[in-house]
Amino acid sequence: MAVDYDAPRVTPEDEPNVALDELKTEKPGRREAAPDVDETDLADSFELPGADLSNEELQIQVVPVQSDEFTCMSCFLVHHRSQLAREKDGKKYCKECES
Repeated sequence: MAVDYDAPRVTPEDEPNVALDELKTEKPGRREAAPDVDETDLADSFELPGADLSNEELQIQVVPVQSDEFTCMSCFLVHHRSQLAREKDGKKYCKECES
């Protein structure tokens, strides 16, 4: 939606006065739709702590750290070497952790 920044702005004094009772009354055809949510569908998507996941199988491929990447010793994320802020005693730290 385009906004006309040159249009005059409306101040609170210029706004029409509407009675509070009029705002509180429910007007027909102005109802908002309530979402139809089934609680059992929501419960199935939650994993409880300590749940037995021994029969689950990972569906992703794990790629080892590449030669141009490093693991930050502060946040333990793998970053590209361009994100290296400093290296001290063989430990590497990223720019985000050093800022």
